[in-house]
Amino acid sequence: MTKFAKKVYLVHRRNELRAAKILQERALKNEKIEFVWDSAVTGVEGFFGVEGVKVKNLKTSEEKTIKANGCFIWVGILPNTSFLNDSVKTDEFGFILADARMQTSVPGVFVAGDVRDTPLRQIATAVGDAAVAAISAEHYIENLS
Repeated sequence: MTKFAKKVYLVHRRNELRAAKILQERALKNEKIEFVWDSAVTGVEGFFGVEGVKVKNLKTSEEKTIKANGCFIWVGILPNTSFLNDSVKTDEFGFILADARMQTSVPGVFVAGDVRDTPLRQIATAVGDAAVAAISAEHYIENLS
């Protein structure tokens, strides 16, 4: 993000990073990044776009708004698929396995987005997955007899 922004606020719920050591060192040395430790984003303000991000310190309960023109949220990398109760096949991390048409191990059940086992998790790929899944689901329904 520092390639595109003059300043980046990194809001983190702990008081230290858990990323690979080299990535931590790079981030901590980057003058464009200001860390907001022990905190969580509680809201985004703005009418036509992002104007600020509401942040709450998890230790002191102090709340503040950071003026910002954008907000990128990263909540982790584990998929929220436990509700499926093993009804579709997943990998060892819980990501849903699918073929090129986004068909899961259950006929008529399709998947798209960050819960799918894919090497790239970005909005662009999630949108592409959704388009493929929608067309595949339509074809599946049309061919039911």
